[in-house]
Amino acid sequence: MQRAVSVVARLGFRLQAFPPALCHPLSCAQEVLRRTPLYDFHLAHGGKMVAFAGWSLPVQYRDSHTDSHLHTRQHCSLFDVSHMLQTKILGSDRVKLMESLVVGDIAELRPNQGTLSLFTNEAGGILDDLIVTNTSEGHLYVVSNAGCWEKDLALMQDKVRELQNQGRDVGLEVLDNALLALQGPTAAQVLQAGVADDLRKLPFMTSAVMEVFGVSGCRVTRCGYTGEDGVEISVPVAGAVHLATALLKNPEVKLAGLAARDSLRLEAGLCLYGNDIDEHTTPVEGSLSWTLGKRRRAAMDFPGAKVIVPQLKGKVQRRRVGLMCEGAPMRAHSPILNMEGTKIGTVTSGCPSPSLKKNVAMGYVPCEYSRPGTMLLVEVRRKQQMAVVSKMPFVPTNYYTLK
Repeated sequence: MQRAVSVVARLGFRLQAFPPALCHPLSCAQEVLRRTPLYDFHLAHGGKMVAFAGWSLPVQYRDSHTDSHLHTRQHCSLFDVSHMLQTKILGSDRVKLMESLVVGDIAELRPNQGTLSLFTNEAGGILDDLIVTNTSEGHLYVVSNAGCWEKDLALMQDKVRELQNQGRDVGLEVLDNALLALQGPTAAQVLQAGVADDLRKLPFMTSAVMEVFGVSGCRVTRCGYTGEDGVEISVPVAGAVHLATALLKNPEVKLAGLAARDSLRLEAGLCLYGNDIDEHTTPVEGSLSWTLGKRRRAAMDFPGAKVIVPQLKGKVQRRRVGLMCEGAPMRAHSPILNMEGTKIGTVTSGCPSPSLKKNVAMGYVPCEYSRPGTMLLVEVRRKQQMAVVSKMPFVPTNYYTLK
């Protein structure tokens, strides 16, 4: 673990960019890190491994963080995200189970359509963010965060037992598949060479099972965490290295790690659970009101609805906003001040933007300071510098939708 920490320090990539519970030198040193099916593959390709959410994952490869980031924006990159929790929710009452835990309208999803949703608690706080897909194979396919693995699994398993005790038809299965994310403007072109399905018919947030470069039983979902077009491929463990190797043969594709993944998602205005949203943040405060299904809002039948729904019409005390500045980069925990120098909030994520060549961040401020264009101060290295509230995403997204 000391080697991993020293590598991160040399790269200038900050561990505090991730939640302390996910990546902490002392806690990680005392535990046995889990390895994805591609661990040896990463080492063979120059992956610099670090501890993240209890897993050993590459923070980057031989290319610099900036080069890797820009390659994703201009071509495409392959990320190993096998640390994510993948589950199947089975049975005729699977939608009832999921809607008892999340804020989204799962019943309205068409076959093979997915949605980003949120697990919430009765106080309205966000327990995790997740993607739920209504598969045509008669189950819900759920992907949630590695840092919340135990919490999410216990939440779902407890609800399964509760409904089963009521005589409901529901079950849960944890998938041990690997998960590969191919992200960037040429991702579909690269993948099309290895599949028979026409990817032009697979728009953003839809999914299909297909053979990919000779590996059968892969679930390909048009989604990602970069703001670019791309897919996440749930692949049987036995075929993971073969698939990664096949994709990497195309010169458009390069491997990318946690460093690029973090700066790409921040440019796209996407939240990192544990930093930008947590159990003390509501969807409205987190600027995630769009995840609340219209029917669910009216019925007020999801956890925390009595807190969350009134916030939609009333006024919340704070909101997540984007920030841009020049000078020293803003980092998590940097104080946000008004122009009079009074602390009004805190940065939750921040980094230099390789695409914009400016510093970008997100954080929480009172509603009266949340309008784009509002000038604020951010304290970085004990010095105050100007920052401006900015619309997110900072870099326009390029999701593939059917015209």
